[in-house]
Amino acid sequence: MHRVLALFALASGAVVQPVASQDSITAITGVTVIPMDRERTIEHQTVVVRGGRIAALGPAASTPVPAGAIRVDSRGKYLIPGLAEMHAHIPTPQVEAQFGGDGRYTAAVLALFVANGVTTIRGMLGHASHLALRERVRAGELIGPTIYTSGPSFNGNSAPDPQTARRMVLEQHAAGYDVLKIHPGLSRETFDALARVADSVGIRFAGHVPAAVGLERALEARYASIEHVDGFVEYLAGWRPGSGPAGFFGFTVTDQADESKLAGIARRTRDAGVWIVPTQALMDGFVSAEDAAAMGRRPELRYLPAPLVEQWVRAKRDAQAQPSYDAERARRFIALRGRIIKALHDAGVGVALGSDAPQVMNVPGFSVHRELAVMVAAGLKPYQALETGTRNIAAYFGTLDRSGTVAEGKVADLVLLDADPLTDIANTTRIAGVMARGRWMPRAVLDSLLNGIVPR
Repeated sequence: MHRVLALFALASGAVVQPVASQDSITAITGVTVIPMDRERTIEHQTVVVRGGRIAALGPAASTPVPAGAIRVDSRGKYLIPGLAEMHAHIPTPQVEAQFGGDGRYTAAVLALFVANGVTTIRGMLGHASHLALRERVRAGELIGPTIYTSGPSFNGNSAPDPQTARRMVLEQHAAGYDVLKIHPGLSRETFDALARVADSVGIRFAGHVPAAVGLERALEARYASIEHVDGFVEYLAGWRPGSGPAGFFGFTVTDQADESKLAGIARRTRDAGVWIVPTQALMDGFVSAEDAAAMGRRPELRYLPAPLVEQWVRAKRDAQAQPSYDAERARRFIALRGRIIKALHDAGVGVALGSDAPQVMNVPGFSVHRELAVMVAAGLKPYQALETGTRNIAAYFGTLDRSGTVAEGKVADLVLLDADPLTDIANTTRIAGVMARGRWMPRAVLDSLLNGIVPR
């Protein structure tokens, strides 16, 4: 236990503090702003932040910097809204207990998000402890992104019948969770009961599409968001429960997919108002033919406990050893998913950035940038990919009046970049500083956060 505790000597709280607190005035001067209200850049701007909000934004030559403000000389740099991870996994007490049980692993996960420019997360496997954590971060007691959270998931074990599902919906709504999480295994009858009660009390549900429910019913029920593009490959393949194994998100029926049905189901998804959180980068971890040991040596994995990384390497090796696994089919499966994502986006479906972290080979924060890259590889322009993690998030949560773009009056969730992400999406990784709810953290502070969670 003591050896594992040493893995996370997190330098947060009193040791690593933002240069500017929420009460400070910060002026980001000479910067090129990418406001994300439409595809454009505004050069030579000064952005003044006071009280956690953008108090002024205008030309550097004519926008006054208040006396006593912390100046951030940003000539040659680019300012974007903070990014979001819409399929995060905040550690539960049970997971935390595996890595010391003193809260350091959870603090490390939150710090990893912020250090990578992620200022908002939606936890998609919730626990009662996350409600208190949400408030601690909001109060500034812990460095972390703004938290939205689901409750404990609805699955075939936790909700085996309609009565149990109805009770869980009412309990989670009363507790103050932001969304209900759907996992596989629900019967159609149980799902229908869940949906009726959720609609009646005004809480949305999101997640997987259980086999007994199917994509068409999920759209009819108006999921808040479907995660992992779940159900789409199966739908295109004409798969139905009882017609044989479909595999991991439809992997084994990839070659039966009829893509002539794609435009129609994309329009139906848009018309239903159902959002998609693709988690396409996750497919590298689970499905790609890339060598498991090589993936386990990715530089960012050094920020996670070695036993966890070893577990992920074994999981990938086991997946590749399955009789149903085929490397060429894996390539076709990932490419098909890319075409589905592009078709959904082009049809006007709301697409929200999410990578499923921490999860196999996906390190919190780092994997969001991998997700942006694979979205561009799927055919989205860099601006469109950035929309999925900025403006789209505010549209999803109904907070466009206060977040999602760089504008006066908006919450000061910002990322300062050393290069233009609209010319190369990889430039989102070139982070010069992060501002989370008005708290400015330059590169040196972000490095201190990361250095504090390097396994000893």
